[in-house]
Amino acid sequence: MGANFVRKKTCVFSTLTGLTVLVLSTLPFPAHSANKSITIGTGGKTGVYYPTGVAVCNAVNKRRADHNIHCTAQSTDGSVDNVGHIRAGEMTFGVVQSDVQFYAMKGYGPFKGKGPDTKMRAVLSFHPEVFTVVARADAGIKSTDDLKGKRVNIGNPGSGQRTSMDLVMNAKKWTKADFAEALELPSSEQAKALCENKIDAFVFTAGHPNASIKKAADTCDVVLVNVADRAIKHLVKKFPYFVPAIIKGGTYKGTGWSTQSFGVTATLVTSKDTPDRVVYQLVKSVFKDFIDLRFSHAALSNLDSKVMISTGQSVPYHKGALKYFKQMGYEPKVDKVRRAPKR
Repeated sequence: MGANFVRKKTCVFSTLTGLTVLVLSTLPFPAHSANKSITIGTGGKTGVYYPTGVAVCNAVNKRRADHNIHCTAQSTDGSVDNVGHIRAGEMTFGVVQSDVQFYAMKGYGPFKGKGPDTKMRAVLSFHPEVFTVVARADAGIKSTDDLKGKRVNIGNPGSGQRTSMDLVMNAKKWTKADFAEALELPSSEQAKALCENKIDAFVFTAGHPNASIKKAADTCDVVLVNVADRAIKHLVKKFPYFVPAIIKGGTYKGTGWSTQSFGVTATLVTSKDTPDRVVYQLVKSVFKDFIDLRFSHAALSNLDSKVMISTGQSVPYHKGALKYFKQMGYEPKVDKVRRAPKR
């Protein structure tokens, strides 16, 4: 009798265990999976990428009790650097300019020799970013052509601003030798260098208002330079991930007139290997905390949820993001872009 009881108990236990596994396997994602730490590569702390990453992580961490995911935003050298970290498995997500995203996907420009990044996946888009030229008011720089023969910070290697500047230089047939000095300072150092008269101008691809540019404008007399000559207009027409852009007058001290330029879109990307549930929970957290995200920085104040899934992406969306979009009735869009130039 004792043996029969043991066999029956074992049978019942096995049946219940099997039913439990069956039920759990039908759930979309476990409510309390094992703890997961994720990182978001951003940019310099004076730019918009860093506070954007912090805002996304704050949204995720608010709901940690629901999904057991902890998010940390890390300051980096920018877009190109973030792509490298994700590709190497050193970071989970990264904020990347839309043009840099395309180059990484194709293995062009700064990624030449590394091969196409076939595992890159889109998650969200954020704010528009404008290619901005900030000059000392006494440097005599009124157009992009006036940068020739001047001391210009062209951006540190690995940053989105450097990638954009390389493309501008290519369009205008410039090399570093066309400048009196071509510096490669990170964004955190450029405002100080400008106001201490160590450089005449710096270029910056950024959302506006931007802390680095504000610091320069509040410290010394600066001007924003129009970037809209024939070469630039041809550049914008040639590549769909670029769009005409305007920096509104009065955004910074001493800049009463609006400034014409062109821009890209800040996008959030990850790897195909990132678990679906992690991407799903991040996107869900962002939209559940959407108002706080918009109020976290002036450059994010005009975010539109539908625009965030319909602009700037040239790689496929991650399955985890698509799952949430489908639940919300959104139709994400991936841009079809032509082949970028080999440089």
